[in-house]
Amino acid sequence: MLLELQRIEVPPGQHLILQNVAWREFETILEELDDHRSSLIAYENGILEILMPSPEHEFNKEILGDLIKALLEELDMEFCSLGSTTFKKSFSTGIEPDQCFYIQNEAAIRGKKRIDLSIDPPPDLAIEIDVTSRTHPSIYETLGVPELWRFERGNLQINLLRLGKYEEVQQSLIFPISNLNQVIPCFLQEIGMRGRNNTLRAFRQWVRAQLAG
Repeated sequence: MLLELQRIEVPPGQHLILQNVAWREFETILEELDDHRSSLIAYENGILEILMPSPEHEFNKEILGDLIKALLEELDMEFCSLGSTTFKKSFSTGIEPDQCFYIQNEAAIRGKKRIDLSIDPPPDLAIEIDVTSRTHPSIYETLGVPELWRFERGNLQINLLRLGKYEEVQQSLIFPISNLNQVIPCFLQEIGMRGRNNTLRAFRQWVRAQLAG
């Protein structure tokens, strides 16, 4: 199967879906594919999806991640960003998020070079950019990720895990600031006019104003 995958070229912004992929095959694919590959994977119940991100996808991912890091720094909240780390669980699911963060559980994985969800907690926050409609909430539910943010078509959706299922909410439980689902997309739009550094600086000033108020 690996040889066949190496012969397949997935254009940016497109994805490939393979059916009836056994767990052992999935793990073999992960081990033998190049660590520096740009594709992302999602695996659930024998279905493997391989996504090749588009430039738009990567731009939104990086900027949204920068805004979250700035927010965490302004709030003086310790965190660990693990990007698109591969997370696997229960011999049935695996995924590489666009971005993920350990925040409340940062101390539990501090200094670790490998994350094993059989003994380690999952990320506190996962980010998915839905430019290519790739999000798999059921996988994150299985992994037990408490908070999932989905950014699609200029909208930010905040989802909290409640009784094993995600529920869309208006307020994040991680961040004690209201209206993030409305404000963050506005700052994302501003980058096209003001540039990254100016926008991040303005975002930090906004966060400080909220805390002062």
